Amino acid sequence: MSIRSWLDKNTVSLSGKTVAVTGTTGGLGRELCGYLASLGASLLLMDRNKKRSEAFRDELRAAYPDIRVECINIELESMESVKHASDELLTREVDIFIHNAGAYSIPRHKCESGYDNVFQINFVSPYYIIKKLLPRLREREGRVMVVGSIAHNYSKIDDNDIDFSTRAKASKVYGNAKRYLMYSLFRLFEGETKVRLAVTHPGITFTNITAHYPKVIFAVIKHPMKIIFMHPRRAALSLLLGVFASPDPKAPEWIGPRLFNVWGMPSVKTLRTASADERDRIFAAAERIYEGLTE
Repeated sequence: MSIRSWLDKNTVSLSGKTVAVTGTTGGLGRELCGYLASLGASLLLMDRNKKRSEAFRDELRAAYPDIRVECINIELESMESVKHASDELLTREVDIFIHNAGAYSIPRHKCESGYDNVFQINFVSPYYIIKKLLPRLREREGRVMVVGSIAHNYSKIDDNDIDFSTRAKASKVYGNAKRYLMYSLFRLFEGETKVRLAVTHPGITFTNITAHYPKVIFAVIKHPMKIIFMHPRRAALSLLLGVFASPDPKAPEWIGPRLFNVWGMPSVKTLRTASADERDRIFAAAERIYEGLTE
C-alpha cells in the first residue's frame, strides 16, 4: 500500500487540534510533524536545540501557512527545564501530547535528579510531563502517545539498580528506560476514561539514534542500513497511527510495523514481555520517582 493510500484510509483532519511533540528536529520527529501539519494540526515543537527547532518551525510555516507552529525549549536531562516546559504546556490548550525524543548511546552521567541521563531522558522526564499534563488533557478528552522500542525486551528491571547506572551496554540501559516508560504508562492508563494512550514503535529505521557506531564502522554500514531498514517517512506511520488508533492499555497493546515488529505498515499487537508482577513493580517505582520530583 502506498503512503498516500494509507493516509487516506487511516487519518482524518486535525484542524483545531493542538499537538505538542518532543524531539522534532530528528528523522522520525520531522516526518511525524510533517504528517501532522498536513492534516491541519497546530504544533508545539519541544526541543533542546533552539536554533534547529526554530529553523524547522519556519520550514513548517512556509509549507503550511494556515497552521500555528511554536517552539518550546526543553532539555530533558534537566528537571528544572522539564518543569518549566511542563508549566508552559499547562498554559496552552493541548489536545495531544507526543513523546518522541530519545537518547541511546550517549556519554553517561548522573543528572541533578540523581538518575542516569539515559534513564532521565527516556523515562523520568516524559513520565513527569505526562502526569502533570493529564488533568488538563482530561478536560479536553485528549490523547497521549509515546514512542517505545523493541529494545525494551533486551533487559529486565532491577529493583536494586532502577536506572541501570551500573550497566555499560547501551542497548540494555536504553531498553530498561523504555521498559519503564511503556509499562508504567500502560498501568497508569488502565482505568483512565477521558484520555487515550497509545504506545508505538518504529521498528528499525535509519535515524540519528542508529548512528552510534564508531565512525569507521558507521561509514561502511550506513548505506546498507538505508537500503535494508524502512525510511523514516514510512516508519513514522506507526507513530502517526498512535494519534488515531485506540490500543487497549489493559492488554497491553502497542503499534508498530506488521512484520516481526521491524518492517511493513503499522498494526496493533498485544505485548507479552512483562509479567503482572513486573508491571506492578515498574508502576510503583515510577510513582515513587514522580513523587520525589514533586516534593
